[in-house]
This record gives sequence, C-alpha cells and structure tokens, in this order.
Amino acid sequence: MKIAVIGGTGKEGRGLVLRLAASGEEEVLIGSRQMEKARARAEALNHQLGRAVVVGLENRAAARAADLVILCVPYAAHEETLRAIAPELCGKILVDTTVPLDPQDPLRLRRRSEQSAAEEAQALLGESVKVVAAFQNVSAAALQNLQHAIECDILVCGDDAAAKEIVIALIRRLGLRAWDAGPLQMARAVEELTPLLLSLNGRYGSRSAGIRITGLEDTSPSAPR
Repeated sequence: MKIAVIGGTGKEGRGLVLRLAASGEEEVLIGSRQMEKARARAEALNHQLGRAVVVGLENRAAARAADLVILCVPYAAHEETLRAIAPELCGKILVDTTVPLDPQDPLRLRRRSEQSAAEEAQALLGESVKVVAAFQNVSAAALQNLQHAIECDILVCGDDAAAKEIVIALIRRLGLRAWDAGPLQMARAVEELTPLLLSLNGRYGSRSAGIRITGLEDTSPSAPR
C-alpha cells in the first residue's frame, strides 16, 4: 500500500513518515504545497534512514499517487488543503490527524463548528471518501525518535468499520497499540485530550505525554497475538 503524508514537512508529518518508512513501507510520499520543500525534506529523511524510501511531491500529486492519505496540517490550513486534494481522494481512506488548537492559546480548542476536524473533512469530501480520525494525541517528538518505542495508545474513530480496521492494522505495524474508539463523532472527545496533554508536557517538562487504555482485551483480526 502506497501512503502519502500531506503536510509531511511539519513536525507531526515528519514523525509519521519516519515511522512508516522504518516499519518497512517500500515507498512513503511526502506532500507539501511547495514541491522543492517536499523534495528537500524527503532527501533529508532518506539520509537519516539510510535508504531511498521517501519521495517528495506537491500535495495533490502525492494524494493522487497514494492508496491511503494521512493529513497532517494545522487547522488553519485544514479546509484549504482538503479542497485542493479532494479530486484525488475518491474511493480512498483519508486519515485526519488534525486538532483545532487555538493559535493564540494551544491549551484550548478553537473549532469553526461543533464538529471535530475529521467530521468537517467528511462533510466536505462526501461519501466517496472514508475519513478516519487518528494520531491526534501522539507526540511529534516521540514519533521522530526512532530509538525509543512510543508509550501512547492511538484512538481511531470513523463511520466505516472496514476503513478503521485498515488504519488500525497500519498503526500496529508502526509498533503502536490502536483502539476502535467508535464513530467519527467521537473524534470530538479525542481532540479534547490534546490540550490536556500539552498542558501536562508544560507542567512536567516533557515533550511526549500520551495516553494508555487499560482494562480491555482486543480480539480484532489485526490485534497482536
């Protein structure tokens, strides 16, 4: 499966690209509004990885070439980016990592509506795209540090069960625990955890606060045995 990370030059995007490449994906696409920026970032990451597995492309070209697309852009660029790549997403899964943090105060949310960012994406893209929300609570610093395992569970929300299972299986290939957190509407609650984690980071001098779900036994087909 060919995966594109739109906004892959940012901190969260870079971390996901690194983890995907390190997990054995044969080719990972970085999307950026600027082709040269994407190519420069891909070259730097390939040097870090020691093999040529990352390819830099303009956002729409990356989305077109991919089987699955991960969106890693700030909320301020969320709608604009979705409209730009929408023609390339028909029939595909879009994993939306966006959290609508207030630019003036990242310890609170500032949504355009009562919906989560992922719900807004689904409404904009229509039923031909399966939107799944994930990765909202994992630290960019933790993702980028390939020398350490990530101590954070990933909550996965979506209205299409098959799409969620594909995303959960992908997350587990990255060495992370993933949980089906219910329909896309539940992404509202997941987003609310991010300001809390940022606050904990500040209070305790960390960069990688995360969450763990306990007391559950996962019996899904992609669960580790």
